[in-house]
Amino acid sequence: MNSRERVFAILEGRPADCLPVMPITMMFAVDQIGAKYRAYATDYRVLAEAQIRTAEKFDFDHVSAIAETREAPDCGAVVEYFDDQPPSVVEARALVAEKTTLARLKIPDPLGGARMHDRVRGIALLKERVGRDKIVEGWIEGPCGGSADLRGLNTLMLDFFDDPQFVRDLFDYVLEVAMRFAHAQIEAGADVIGIGDPAASLVGPKIYREFVWPYEKKMVDGLHTSGARVRLHICGNTRPILDAMGQLGCDFIDLDSMVPIAEAREKMGPRQVVLGNLDPVRDLRDGTPASVFAAVAECHRHAGRGYVVGAGCEVTRDTPPANLRAMVRYAREARPGNG
Repeated sequence: MNSRERVFAILEGRPADCLPVMPITMMFAVDQIGAKYRAYATDYRVLAEAQIRTAEKFDFDHVSAIAETREAPDCGAVVEYFDDQPPSVVEARALVAEKTTLARLKIPDPLGGARMHDRVRGIALLKERVGRDKIVEGWIEGPCGGSADLRGLNTLMLDFFDDPQFVRDLFDYVLEVAMRFAHAQIEAGADVIGIGDPAASLVGPKIYREFVWPYEKKMVDGLHTSGARVRLHICGNTRPILDAMGQLGCDFIDLDSMVPIAEAREKMGPRQVVLGNLDPVRDLRDGTPASVFAAVAECHRHAGRGYVVGAGCEVTRDTPPANLRAMVRYAREARPGNG
Protein backbone atom coordinates (compact mmCIF):
# COMPACT_ATOMS: atom_id res chain seq x y z
CA MET A 1 0.00 0.00 0.00
CA ASN A 2 1.57 3.30 -1.03
CA SER A 3 1.02 6.65 0.65
CA ARG A 4 -1.94 7.73 -1.50
CA GLU A 5 -3.72 4.43 -0.96
CA ARG A 6 -3.03 4.58 2.79
CA VAL A 7 -4.44 8.09 3.24
CA PHE A 8 -7.54 7.44 1.18
CA ALA A 9 -8.16 4.20 3.03
CA ILE A 10 -8.16 6.02 6.37
CA LEU A 11 -10.44 8.74 4.99
CA GLU A 12 -12.90 6.21 3.63
CA GLY A 13 -12.91 3.98 6.70
CA ARG A 14 -11.26 1.08 4.89
CA PRO A 15 -8.42 -1.10 6.25
CA ALA A 16 -4.94 0.42 5.95
CA ASP A 17 -1.55 -1.15 6.51
CA CYS A 18 -0.50 1.53 9.03
CA LEU A 19 -1.21 5.10 10.10
CA PRO A 20 -0.57 7.95 7.65
CA VAL A 21 1.94 10.68 8.56
CA MET A 22 1.14 14.24 7.41
CA PRO A 23 2.98 16.85 9.52
CA ILE A 24 3.26 20.48 8.48
CA THR A 25 6.84 21.30 7.51
CA MET A 26 8.05 24.59 6.07
CA MET A 27 11.22 25.93 7.71
CA PHE A 28 12.22 22.38 8.65
CA ALA A 29 11.76 21.31 5.02
CA VAL A 30 13.82 24.10 3.50
CA ASP A 31 16.67 23.33 5.91
CA GLN A 32 16.82 19.82 4.48
CA ILE A 33 18.07 21.23 1.19
CA GLY A 34 20.21 24.02 2.63
CA ALA A 35 18.22 26.85 1.05
CA LYS A 36 17.01 30.13 2.50
CA TYR A 37 13.40 30.52 3.50
CA ARG A 38 12.92 33.50 1.18
CA ALA A 39 13.54 31.15 -1.72
CA TYR A 40 11.07 28.60 -0.34
CA ALA A 41 8.39 31.28 -0.02
CA THR A 42 8.94 32.81 -3.45
CA ASP A 43 10.14 30.05 -5.81
CA TYR A 44 7.95 27.01 -6.37
CA ARG A 45 10.94 24.94 -7.52
CA VAL A 46 12.66 25.37 -4.16
CA LEU A 47 9.44 24.58 -2.30
CA ALA A 48 8.86 21.43 -4.35
CA GLU A 49 12.42 20.22 -3.91
CA ALA A 50 12.31 20.82 -0.16
CA GLN A 51 8.98 19.05 0.24
CA ILE A 52 9.96 16.06 -1.86
CA ARG A 53 13.36 15.66 -0.22
CA THR A 54 11.82 15.88 3.26
CA ALA A 55 8.97 13.48 2.49
CA GLU A 56 11.37 10.91 1.06
CA LYS A 57 13.93 11.31 3.84
CA PHE A 58 11.40 10.88 6.65
CA ASP A 59 8.80 8.70 4.87
CA PHE A 60 5.90 11.15 5.01
CA ASP A 61 2.70 10.33 3.16
CA HIS A 62 2.21 13.74 1.60
CA VAL A 63 3.92 16.76 0.11
CA SER A 64 2.43 20.19 0.65
CA ALA A 65 2.55 23.59 -0.99
CA ILE A 66 1.82 25.26 2.34
CA ALA A 67 3.58 28.55 3.00
CA GLU A 68 2.46 31.95 4.20
CA THR A 69 -0.44 33.72 2.49
CA ARG A 70 -0.34 33.97 -1.29
CA GLU A 71 -3.74 35.60 -1.62
CA ALA A 72 -3.01 38.79 0.34
CA PRO A 73 -0.06 40.01 -1.75
CA ASP A 74 -1.92 39.27 -4.99
CA CYS A 75 -4.83 41.36 -3.68
CA GLY A 76 -2.40 44.23 -3.10
CA ALA A 77 -1.39 43.84 0.55
CA VAL A 78 2.11 44.91 1.55
CA VAL A 79 4.17 41.86 2.51
CA GLU A 80 7.71 42.03 3.87
CA TYR A 81 10.11 39.24 2.92
CA PHE A 82 13.17 38.14 4.87
CA ASP A 83 16.14 35.98 3.96
CA ASP A 84 15.65 33.23 6.48
CA GLN A 85 12.33 33.63 8.26
CA PRO A 86 8.72 33.69 7.11
CA PRO A 87 7.35 36.74 5.30
CA SER A 88 4.72 38.81 7.06
CA VAL A 89 1.88 41.10 6.10
CA VAL A 90 2.63 44.67 7.21
CA GLU A 91 -0.42 45.34 9.38
CA ALA A 92 0.47 49.01 9.84
CA ARG A 93 -0.16 49.41 6.10
CA ALA A 94 -3.23 47.17 5.91
CA LEU A 95 -4.75 47.07 2.45
CA VAL A 96 -8.30 47.55 3.72
CA ALA A 97 -7.49 49.97 6.52
CA GLU A 98 -10.20 52.14 4.99
CA LYS A 99 -13.46 50.23 4.55
CA THR A 100 -14.23 51.94 1.26
CA THR A 101 -11.20 50.21 -0.28
CA LEU A 102 -13.04 46.88 -0.27
CA ALA A 103 -15.51 47.96 -2.94
CA ARG A 104 -12.64 48.77 -5.30
CA LEU A 105 -10.74 45.52 -4.90
CA LYS A 106 -10.63 43.18 -7.86
CA ILE A 107 -10.46 39.39 -7.64
CA PRO A 108 -6.87 38.53 -8.63
CA ASP A 109 -6.22 35.88 -11.27
CA PRO A 110 -4.57 32.87 -9.59
CA LEU A 111 -2.84 32.17 -12.90
CA GLY A 112 -1.73 35.76 -13.40
CA GLY A 113 1.97 35.20 -12.77
CA ALA A 114 2.15 36.40 -9.17
CA ARG A 115 2.28 34.69 -5.77
CA MET A 116 -0.79 32.47 -6.19
CA HIS A 117 0.45 31.34 -9.58
CA ASP A 118 3.76 30.34 -8.00
CA ARG A 119 1.93 27.94 -5.67
CA VAL A 120 -0.11 26.52 -8.55
CA ARG A 121 3.14 25.83 -10.39
CA GLY A 122 4.45 24.16 -7.26
CA ILE A 123 1.40 21.89 -7.11
CA ALA A 124 1.88 20.89 -10.73
CA LEU A 125 5.56 20.07 -10.14
CA LEU A 126 4.80 18.06 -7.01
CA LYS A 127 2.11 16.14 -8.88
CA GLU A 128 4.46 15.39 -11.75
CA ARG A 129 7.29 14.15 -9.57
CA VAL A 130 5.60 12.24 -6.71
CA GLY A 131 1.86 12.45 -7.30
CA ARG A 132 1.42 8.78 -8.13
CA ASP A 133 2.72 7.75 -4.72
CA LYS A 134 2.10 10.60 -2.29
CA ILE A 135 -0.81 12.90 -1.50
CA VAL A 136 -0.33 16.38 -2.99
CA GLU A 137 -1.71 19.10 -0.73
CA GLY A 138 -2.62 22.65 -1.69
CA TRP A 139 -3.55 25.45 0.68
CA ILE A 140 -5.84 28.47 0.99
CA GLU A 141 -6.52 31.03 3.70
CA GLY A 142 -9.76 30.70 5.64
CA PRO A 143 -12.27 33.55 6.00
CA CYS A 144 -11.01 34.86 9.33
CA GLY A 145 -7.31 34.53 8.58
CA GLY A 146 -7.61 35.88 5.04
CA SER A 147 -9.63 38.86 6.23
CA ALA A 148 -7.13 39.60 9.01
CA ASP A 149 -4.38 39.71 6.37
CA LEU A 150 -6.25 42.43 4.50
CA ARG A 151 -7.87 44.42 7.30
CA GLY A 152 -5.46 43.89 10.20
CA LEU A 153 -6.12 41.37 12.95
CA ASN A 154 -6.90 43.81 15.75
CA THR A 155 -9.16 45.93 13.58
CA LEU A 156 -11.05 42.88 12.35
CA MET A 157 -11.73 41.80 15.92
CA LEU A 158 -13.37 45.17 16.58
CA ASP A 159 -15.34 44.97 13.33
CA PHE A 160 -17.25 41.92 14.55
CA PHE A 161 -18.93 44.24 17.07
CA ASP A 162 -18.76 47.62 15.33
CA ASP A 163 -19.74 46.70 11.76
CA PRO A 164 -20.98 43.13 11.29
CA GLN A 165 -22.15 43.75 7.73
CA PHE A 166 -18.71 44.95 6.69
CA VAL A 167 -17.22 41.74 8.10
CA ARG A 168 -19.59 39.70 5.98
CA ASP A 169 -18.75 41.75 2.90
CA LEU A 170 -15.04 41.23 3.55
CA PHE A 171 -15.58 37.51 4.12
CA ASP A 172 -17.47 37.32 0.81
CA TYR A 173 -14.48 38.80 -0.99
CA VAL A 174 -11.99 36.51 0.76
CA LEU A 175 -14.17 33.50 -0.02
CA GLU A 176 -14.25 34.31 -3.72
CA VAL A 177 -10.49 34.81 -3.89
CA ALA A 178 -9.81 31.60 -1.97
CA MET A 179 -12.14 29.44 -4.04
CA ARG A 180 -10.71 30.61 -7.35
CA PHE A 181 -7.26 29.92 -5.98
CA ALA A 182 -8.30 26.50 -4.72
CA HIS A 183 -9.84 25.51 -8.05
CA ALA A 184 -6.60 26.40 -9.84
CA GLN A 185 -4.65 24.21 -7.41
CA ILE A 186 -7.07 21.32 -7.88
CA GLU A 187 -6.76 21.63 -11.64
CA ALA A 188 -2.97 21.51 -11.23
CA GLY A 189 -3.20 18.22 -9.31
CA ALA A 190 -3.92 18.89 -5.64
CA ASP A 191 -5.64 15.96 -3.93
CA VAL A 192 -6.20 17.83 -0.67
CA ILE A 193 -6.74 21.51 0.00
CA GLY A 194 -5.83 22.74 3.45
CA ILE A 195 -7.80 25.64 4.89
CA GLY A 196 -5.63 27.65 7.24
CA ASP A 197 -7.73 29.84 9.52
CA PRO A 198 -5.54 30.56 12.56
CA ALA A 199 -7.37 33.71 13.63
CA ALA A 200 -10.57 31.71 14.09
CA SER A 201 -9.33 30.43 17.45
CA LEU A 202 -9.23 34.01 18.74
CA VAL A 203 -12.97 34.57 18.53
CA GLY A 204 -15.47 33.08 20.94
CA PRO A 205 -17.90 30.30 20.01
CA LYS A 206 -20.76 32.74 19.39
CA ILE A 207 -18.81 34.81 16.86
CA TYR A 208 -17.32 31.67 15.33
CA ARG A 209 -20.73 30.12 14.79
CA GLU A 210 -22.37 33.32 13.54
CA PHE A 211 -19.64 34.70 11.29
CA VAL A 212 -16.80 32.28 10.60
CA TRP A 213 -18.44 28.86 10.43
CA PRO A 214 -20.85 29.66 7.55
CA TYR A 215 -17.94 30.74 5.35
CA GLU A 216 -15.72 27.83 6.29
CA LYS A 217 -18.69 25.60 5.46
CA LYS A 218 -19.02 27.21 2.02
CA MET A 219 -15.32 26.56 1.44
CA VAL A 220 -15.57 22.92 2.50
CA ASP A 221 -18.65 22.24 0.39
CA GLY A 222 -17.18 24.02 -2.62
CA LEU A 223 -13.93 22.10 -2.41
CA HIS A 224 -15.77 18.80 -2.16
CA THR A 225 -17.83 19.73 -5.21
CA SER A 226 -14.58 20.34 -7.08
CA GLY A 227 -13.30 16.89 -6.15
CA ALA A 228 -10.77 17.72 -3.43
CA ARG A 229 -10.45 16.44 0.10
CA VAL A 230 -10.35 19.12 2.80
CA ARG A 231 -7.98 19.62 5.74
CA LEU A 232 -8.84 22.30 8.30
CA HIS A 233 -6.04 23.83 10.34
CA ILE A 234 -6.92 26.32 13.08
CA CYS A 235 -3.97 27.10 15.34
CA GLY A 236 -4.42 27.55 19.05
CA ASN A 237 -7.07 26.55 21.56
CA THR A 238 -10.11 25.43 19.59
CA ARG A 239 -11.79 23.63 22.49
CA PRO A 240 -14.74 26.09 22.61
CA ILE A 241 -15.52 25.48 18.92
CA LEU A 242 -14.75 21.77 18.51
CA ASP A 243 -18.37 20.74 18.09
CA ALA A 244 -18.93 23.35 15.37
CA MET A 245 -15.70 22.39 13.58
CA GLY A 246 -16.86 18.79 13.60
CA GLN A 247 -20.02 19.80 11.73
CA LEU A 248 -18.15 21.31 8.77
CA GLY A 249 -17.71 17.98 6.99
CA CYS A 250 -13.92 18.24 6.67
CA ASP A 251 -11.98 15.12 5.74
CA PHE A 252 -9.20 15.94 8.22
CA ILE A 253 -9.21 18.31 11.18
CA ASP A 254 -5.88 19.32 12.71
CA LEU A 255 -5.78 19.56 16.48
CA ASP A 256 -3.26 21.86 18.12
CA SER A 257 -1.38 20.59 21.15
CA MET A 258 -3.57 22.40 23.70
CA VAL A 259 -6.67 20.51 22.55
CA PRO A 260 -7.17 17.11 24.22
CA ILE A 261 -7.77 14.53 21.53
CA ALA A 262 -10.19 12.62 23.74
CA GLU A 263 -12.34 15.74 24.06
CA ALA A 264 -12.20 16.36 20.32
CA ARG A 265 -13.22 12.78 19.62
CA GLU A 266 -16.16 13.05 21.99
CA LYS A 267 -17.39 16.31 20.47
CA MET A 268 -16.71 15.50 16.81
CA GLY A 269 -17.85 11.89 16.81
CA PRO A 270 -16.22 8.63 15.75
CA ARG A 271 -16.14 9.27 12.00
CA GLN A 272 -14.14 12.51 11.97
CA VAL A 273 -10.52 11.93 10.97
CA VAL A 274 -8.26 13.93 13.29
CA LEU A 275 -4.62 14.84 12.83
CA GLY A 276 -2.09 15.77 15.51
CA ASN A 277 -1.53 16.76 18.18
CA LEU A 278 2.01 16.49 19.51
CA ASP A 279 3.34 19.73 20.97
CA PRO A 280 5.89 20.77 18.32
CA VAL A 281 8.28 22.13 20.95
CA ARG A 282 7.82 20.24 24.22
CA ASP A 283 7.08 16.84 22.69
CA LEU A 284 8.70 16.77 19.27
CA ARG A 285 11.66 19.12 19.51
CA ASP A 286 12.61 18.81 23.18
CA GLY A 287 11.74 15.16 23.69
CA THR A 288 13.71 12.01 23.04
CA PRO A 289 12.93 9.34 20.45
CA ALA A 290 11.47 7.18 23.21
CA SER A 291 9.28 9.96 24.61
CA VAL A 292 8.10 10.99 21.14
CA PHE A 293 7.13 7.40 20.34
CA ALA A 294 5.19 7.21 23.60
CA ALA A 295 3.49 10.57 23.02
CA VAL A 296 2.24 9.52 19.58
CA ALA A 297 0.96 6.26 21.05
CA GLU A 298 -0.99 8.26 23.62
CA CYS A 299 -2.52 10.47 20.91
CA HIS A 300 -3.51 7.37 18.96
CA ARG A 301 -5.00 5.75 22.04
CA HIS A 302 -7.33 8.71 22.58
CA ALA A 303 -8.12 9.23 18.90
CA GLY A 304 -8.84 5.60 18.10
CA ARG A 305 -9.85 4.98 14.50
CA GLY A 306 -9.56 7.81 12.03
CA TYR A 307 -6.21 9.15 13.17
CA VAL A 308 -3.36 10.69 11.16
CA VAL A 309 0.02 11.29 12.78
CA GLY A 310 1.44 14.80 12.96
CA ALA A 311 2.37 17.65 15.25
CA GLY A 312 -0.14 20.16 16.57
CA CYS A 313 1.31 22.82 14.28
CA GLU A 314 4.42 23.33 12.16
CA VAL A 315 7.42 21.12 12.90
CA THR A 316 10.10 23.50 14.20
CA ARG A 317 13.22 23.83 12.12
CA ASP A 318 15.51 22.63 14.95
CA THR A 319 13.63 19.39 15.60
CA PRO A 320 16.10 16.50 15.95
CA PRO A 321 15.74 14.14 12.98
CA ALA A 322 15.80 11.16 15.34
CA ASN A 323 12.67 12.48 17.06
CA LEU A 324 10.84 12.90 13.78
CA ARG A 325 11.82 9.39 12.75
CA ALA A 326 10.47 8.07 16.05
CA MET A 327 7.12 9.71 15.26
CA VAL A 328 7.07 8.03 11.86
CA ARG A 329 8.21 4.70 13.34
CA TYR A 330 5.17 4.61 15.60
CA ALA A 331 2.91 5.25 12.61
CA ARG A 332 4.48 2.47 10.58
CA GLU A 333 4.28 -0.05 13.41
CA ALA A 334 0.78 0.80 14.61
CA ARG A 335 -2.41 -0.85 13.45
CA PRO A 336 -4.86 1.92 12.46
CA GLY A 337 -7.77 0.26 14.26
CA ASN A 338 -5.99 0.28 17.58
CA GLY A 339 -6.50 3.01 20.12
